Amino acid sequence: MDKFRVLEIKKSVFENNDREADKLREELKKEKTFLLNLMSSPGSGKTTTLKATIAALKDEMRIGVMEADIDSDVDAHTIAETGAKVIQLHTGGMCHLDAGMTKQGLEGLGTENIDFAILENVGNLVCPAEFDTGAVKNAMILSVPEGHDKPLKYPLMFSICDVLLVNKIDVMPYFDFDLEACKLYVTKLNPNIKIIPISARTGEGIDEWANWIREQVKQWNS
Repeated sequence: MDKFRVLEIKKSVFENNDREADKLREELKKEKTFLLNLMSSPGSGKTTTLKATIAALKDEMRIGVMEADIDSDVDAHTIAETGAKVIQLHTGGMCHLDAGMTKQGLEGLGTENIDFAILENVGNLVCPAEFDTGAVKNAMILSVPEGHDKPLKYPLMFSICDVLLVNKIDVMPYFDFDLEACKLYVTKLNPNIKIIPISARTGEGIDEWANWIREQVKQWNS
């Protein structure tokens, strides 16, 4: 006879979170608000990409941004300068957001006047991939300096994303980055993923990225 019980806490947490995420998507559908979960490593250019994205879409969509960080409000100040509605989410040391935390953030942001909401998740490639935030789509940024072999090291992140932005392509000549190899690794993990090379600094590829968002928002609201 066993002397103690073993509880599958992790499984239970994920199952409960998945239910909350599904409920949140139902609410967003009714409100006609499209939520994008944007993930990446620190330093990949998330905030710069967000600024370019907002500039491309602000005249046709009401945009709101939730900036998630363990601490600080540097990114929120930067995004506020774009004119988009923004709030800062502090995770209290946690390295990810789950559906419940995302819902709290959306309530603070207020979705009644927002067509396109963006969650800039905590910067890492492990924990955020494990939790469904309730977003309609998942996107991630891989920057050229990180290397084309990142999909081999963090397969779950690349597997759960709908679109991959390969950022900082303007510095590709200075790094040993094989774009075709990267695409091959990613599509083996996720055959349906959309891959868009961009430079958030120069604007290259941003039009294609903005068009992808337009199409997704249109489908969500149809």
